[in-house]
Amino acid sequence: MRTLLLSRIQDVPDYPKPGVMFKDITPLLADAAAFGALTEALAELCLRHRADKVVGLEARGFILAAPAAVRAGIGFVPVRKAGKLPGATLAQAYELEYGTAEIEIHADALEPGDRVLVIDDVLATGGTAEASLRLIRRAGARIAGVAVLLELGFLDGRGRLLGSLDSAPLEALITV
Repeated sequence: MRTLLLSRIQDVPDYPKPGVMFKDITPLLADAAAFGALTEALAELCLRHRADKVVGLEARGFILAAPAAVRAGIGFVPVRKAGKLPGATLAQAYELEYGTAEIEIHADALEPGDRVLVIDDVLATGGTAEASLRLIRRAGARIAGVAVLLELGFLDGRGRLLGSLDSAPLEALITV
């Protein structure tokens, strides 16, 4: 499966700025066999870690998390950039390389005690994932784990998340 997935991830040099090698997953999404294999793998992680709900991180995390949740027979909850969700929300600010950002979740999206698996496309520095873990805990839910398609090991997002995971697993289908 790793070979199939990697063969459908395209490197785009100097995007979004010079010196960055962007990992484009849109060719993977356009290939039904590759996208199906990815969905099955993520759904299996939902079941293995006994998740009650899946949180998908904006924006590509939505694309991966929603079908995995459906396949696993559990609910999907989006974590969005601030100001994008209607109604009452919980917000969490976090540090970026230059400045800060904020993400939100619906205040009633998670029940106390829910086991939540966070799914995203790429783990880079870990800032958004770490903020999502804080939001989930503030909602009274528990962390079942974090799952990503691609981990950029040279940016050490895993190291940043270790303390926040509190022994929950971090699963990367591919590490580069």
